[in-house]
Amino acid sequence: MNKTHIAVGVLALAALAGGGYGLWALGMSQGMEMMSAPIGAATEGSAEGETNTAGGQDPSTWNIPQGEAATRRHMESGIKAGDVDPETGLTVQYYHDPMVPGRKFDSPGKSPFMDMMLVPAYSGADSADTSSVKVSPRIQQNLGIRTAKVDMGMLAPEVTASGAVQWNERDRVVVQSRAMGYVEKLNVTATLDAVKQGQTLLTVYVPDWIAAQEEFLSLKKMQGENLQPLVDAARQRMLQVGMSSAQIRNVEQSGRVQPRVAITAPRSGVVTDLMVREGMTVQAGTTLMEINGLSTVWVQAEVPESQAAYVKPGVAVRATAQAMPGQVFEGQVQTVLPQVNANSRTVLARLVLNNPGNKLLPGMFVQTRFMDTNRPETMIIPSEAVIQTGRRAVVMLAGEDGRFSPVEIKTGIEFGGQTEVLAGLQAGQEVVLSGQFLIDSEASLRGLEARLNDGGQP
Repeated sequence: MNKTHIAVGVLALAALAGGGYGLWALGMSQGMEMMSAPIGAATEGSAEGETNTAGGQDPSTWNIPQGEAATRRHMESGIKAGDVDPETGLTVQYYHDPMVPGRKFDSPGKSPFMDMMLVPAYSGADSADTSSVKVSPRIQQNLGIRTAKVDMGMLAPEVTASGAVQWNERDRVVVQSRAMGYVEKLNVTATLDAVKQGQTLLTVYVPDWIAAQEEFLSLKKMQGENLQPLVDAARQRMLQVGMSSAQIRNVEQSGRVQPRVAITAPRSGVVTDLMVREGMTVQAGTTLMEINGLSTVWVQAEVPESQAAYVKPGVAVRATAQAMPGQVFEGQVQTVLPQVNANSRTVLARLVLNNPGNKLLPGMFVQTRFMDTNRPETMIIPSEAVIQTGRRAVVMLAGEDGRFSPVEIKTGIEFGGQTEVLAGLQAGQEVVLSGQFLIDSEASLRGLEARLNDGGQP
């Protein structure tokens, strides 16, 4: 009795195990068929599975098992590449393995790469289109595919750099003595003293001027004929000893000897170098002091080497300093110095800033921003549309009837989420922003090659 019960239990367990394995095998078979369907294939019974060819179902909606079944039918009927399939009414272009894109065969048969049959590709069918992938509207909605148009515009990246304020060397002047003399009075006694244009800097007593001036005044007082050439010669001797035309006129108008000369500041600024003291003897050509203006200053901005191409002379600059929050100093790029810092990998750009009120002082640090607004208009697309493969840049171009094709593009600069397109697209076309990686994977499985549009090349 116990043996009978045990035998019945074993048979019941065996039946349950067999039924479970059958259900599992059926589910795996159906799942593999669903997974082998192309991206745009419709499910059985849907509107997109309807026939639209002369003889039967559209091959573009076939999954891999349906393609294998067609290959077996071709082998039985002796159909090969170039023949018309009576079931579809389409001409067979070639046979291929969907898992090994790019290899094509003229005759039906088993794949030399995988344990499966080859799949036919028909001319006139979507599956034979070697340049695009078709995605049904339902799948597009499920994937959340978004597109954007290729626009024309100017992509001008804003470069930011820090730099130190320096003297504008082009605003520097040198004050020299024009004759040998003695410094009687020095009005500027220390470096970095501020001076104004026309201000008397120092007074020099020049003995050599006395004899020349007395000779000139004596000839002016003499009466007689043919004295003008002598007067002119005396005037030339005063010029030779270093007197200016204004000083000679002063002597002539006053009728008195002027042995002292007041040297004035040729421009407003700061005395950056003082090389004279009271009582010193100076020779003709001796440098007395140097004056540097502060109406404009230089900034040596350190621009990253990767952004140096965007910095050009004449580009407008706006700078701010922590010492004066809220105040903006404007200027422009004067030149890009031919020097690269090997440690920081930066390029020095010399900027000229207007300095109202002489608030910017040499040694201060400023933050600069500049943008080249003279760049030409180019095609611009969102950066998220670009697929970078490492060797090239590809976008998925959206066409009509749900078709998408990979297009190789040549990109330029990228800024603010936008990428400049130099070649490969045309203004007004639409590129895929989201879901392009899935479409690109499908295109790779089908062996589609990204290529430049003829109309998009410059």
